[in-house]
Amino acid sequence: MTKNFKTDKSWTLFLDRDGVINEKRENDYVKTWDEFVFINGSVSAITALTNLFGRIIVVTNQSCVGRGIVSEVELHSIHDKMVHEINLFGGRIDKIFFCPEESDRADCRKPNSGMAMKAKLFYPEIDFNKSIVIGDSLSDMLFGKITGMVRVFISANVCEHTSSEDIDFIFPSLLAFSHFLIESRGH
Repeated sequence: MTKNFKTDKSWTLFLDRDGVINEKRENDYVKTWDEFVFINGSVSAITALTNLFGRIIVVTNQSCVGRGIVSEVELHSIHDKMVHEINLFGGRIDKIFFCPEESDRADCRKPNSGMAMKAKLFYPEIDFNKSIVIGDSLSDMLFGKITGMVRVFISANVCEHTSSEDIDFIFPSLLAFSHFLIESRGH
């Protein structure tokens, strides 16, 4: 992002969940609230980003539902508690869209654009050219590419991913991205 990159309330922020907001459980799923652990700084990042975006939407693949590992009721409970915790610190999540499907052919499963299109149906004012997607996987970046969003990749090992044409920007964390965006607004 250049120094004059400016978002305003007409912009929408799309966030992946696992690996961006909460710690990803390698080879496992977040099955209960007790297993949901916020990444250090992610709540304060969302609180700061709340003031910079008109909408903040979570888009998350959750094949654990389709596989019968977690019920939709349990997933909604985890999401309700996540949103509640974020709200306690002055942040907000406007809506959460999830894809329960296992198949990569499912329209809702990232990198496919189904969740973005659902968000636009829910919030017709969303302009994908004034949207940013933040994720920690290539499927998140392809989701953003398909829809024309700015793509921000979260990776602790920034050097490893610097050559991908599917990634616009790389930051080590959501918190680092929020700091950068706030600083760029000051210039």
